[in-house]
Amino acid sequence: MRHRDLVPPLVGDSVLPALLLLHVVTTFPAAELPVAVALTAALALPLVWRRRAPLAVFAAVVAAAFVQWLADVQLLADTALLVALYTAAAHTGRRGTLLAAAVVEGGVVLACVSWAPNGAFPTPFVALSAMVVAATVLGVNVRTGRAYLAAVQERAERLALHQEQQARLAVAEERARITREMHDIVTHNLSVMVALTDAAVAAQHRSPDRATAAMRQISETGRQALTDMRRSLGVLRADEPDAERHPLPGIAQLESLADQMAAAGLPTLLEVRGGHAQVPATAQLTVYRLVQEALTNTLKHTPAGTRATVLVECSAGSVGVEVTDNGPRAPRPTAAASGHGLPGMRERAAAYGGTLRAGPLPDGGWRVRTRLLLDSAGAGAV
Repeated sequence: MRHRDLVPPLVGDSVLPALLLLHVVTTFPAAELPVAVALTAALALPLVWRRRAPLAVFAAVVAAAFVQWLADVQLLADTALLVALYTAAAHTGRRGTLLAAAVVEGGVVLACVSWAPNGAFPTPFVALSAMVVAATVLGVNVRTGRAYLAAVQERAERLALHQEQQARLAVAEERARITREMHDIVTHNLSVMVALTDAAVAAQHRSPDRATAAMRQISETGRQALTDMRRSLGVLRADEPDAERHPLPGIAQLESLADQMAAAGLPTLLEVRGGHAQVPATAQLTVYRLVQEALTNTLKHTPAGTRATVLVECSAGSVGVEVTDNGPRAPRPTAAASGHGLPGMRERAAAYGGTLRAGPLPDGGWRVRTRLLLDSAGAGAV
């Protein structure tokens, strides 16, 4: 039984017909041998193809058994009926199984009526009926087990597919996070560096000291950009010195951001209401990136002399962010085609259940406003 899988099914199914034919050849007298061999072959040989066409084989065996009953010949090959019944029960549904069992049971009645000794009908009838029930139950159990294994395999395949899809979603989300981070870091720092460079060029003859200070600010901004990029890409380890000197930016670093923007030519007034100590670090990073992107857009798309105001309101369950400026009301690029800019800001806000609104003010200027819900599932969206 342990090595049955090594034997081809056709070979295994040929064993019983061969044994039945051998039994007939060795036990029947020569006068009765041709009829016995023909009936045995009709009963047993169809079993060779029982796995390919179980119902057709069952019908053929039943027909041969009926001919045998009409010929009034008793054969050991009648066991082929039980094998065919088992095969039909293992490969068909409930109705087919019940019908096949009823047909074989009818054959049992006919056989007992014709061949049982006088007064001995109950004993062979009960014995043969028990064999019919056993073959039927065994076939049904095999079919049920096969269906159970198929269901388990299907669930395993669905689970594997679900896990693969989850992994792909996680990769896509991580790529989107890194893309947003890179966009915010590169756009902001390059905009600041361009503004500072222009200021240094303009002041190099009239005020060398201001030009030197601007160049130093450019250098510091470049180093900060490199640090942010390395952190966002996961290159820094937690035990590296840079990770301790440059933690994830949050609400506390907005003051430095406002000073940086002012040095680049955008005077920025910052107001933080409420304590931000209870705000999670990831939510603080989201606030920082929203303010950073809004101020960067203002720096890029407004003329000199524009002023910006940043208001951050911290409460127990939410953080409100509002960035306004007094620039002109002309339409500003949103980078919608590339999926960054305002769309990226909306994705960050949506991760915390917020809806970001951006647009011109009635009296001139531009405003970006949203409120982040700290109890929303956004811990992984930075």
